[in-house]
Parts: sequence; structure tokens; C-alpha cells
Amino acid sequence: MATTRSGLPRRLGPLYLTPSAILSSWIVHLCDCLPGRHLSERYRMARVGFDVFLLGQLARTGAYALRPRRRDRVPPHAAASTAMLCLDAWFDVTTSTRHDLPLSLLLAAAVELLLAGLCWWPASRPRT
Repeated sequence: MATTRSGLPRRLGPLYLTPSAILSSWIVHLCDCLPGRHLSERYRMARVGFDVFLLGQLARTGAYALRPRRRDRVPPHAAASTAMLCLDAWFDVTTSTRHDLPLSLLLAAAVELLLAGLCWWPASRPRT
């Protein structure tokens, strides 16, 4: 089995690229058929639920960072925290009203994306 320098098998690439190609056509389909505006009965549950999962992910990352024997688990959890913070910023900005947009942009840049950058630092460091 051919591997890359990181020790991962080369066939891992197509396992990510094939669904990506399928997803691109699905995105085009969604852009064509979804309405521009939609009211959801469970909007609050979706937003609060995501923030609860984000809270759990950040807490788990912090707990692993505090325990010397578990610090090897910090990079993958920090990467997940980074992704979730970026998604949170994206949805906060794109779902805000015109009136709330300036505050959403400010909070996304000053809080969520800044914290995502801080979370990315341990995630991007090589493991020793």
C-alpha cells in the first residue's frame, strides 16, 4: 500500500474527492431549487443546539489541554473547534437581518474568527 510522507494511504485522497465531486452537483441543484427565504419552526433549537455542541467541543478541547496525559488529543479537537467556530460565524452573518448585520460582522471578526485562529494554532502544530 503506497503511503504519503505523513504515513496516510494514498487511496485516502479519492475517498474525500469523490464525495466532493458529488456534493458540487448537489450544491448546484440546491441553488436552483431552494427558496431564497424560508421560515423554520425549529430555528431557535437549531441555533441554540449548535452553540451547545460548540460549547461541548471547546470544553473538551480545554479539558484535554489541562491534562498532560491527554494533550495528544488537543490537535484534533482544536481543529474541530476551529471548524465549528468558522461555521458559527458564517451562519451568524448570513442569517442576520439587515439591521443586525453590522453587529454580526463585528462579533464574527472579533470573537468567533479570532477564537478560531487561536484554536487553529495547536491544531496546525506538528505532533512530537
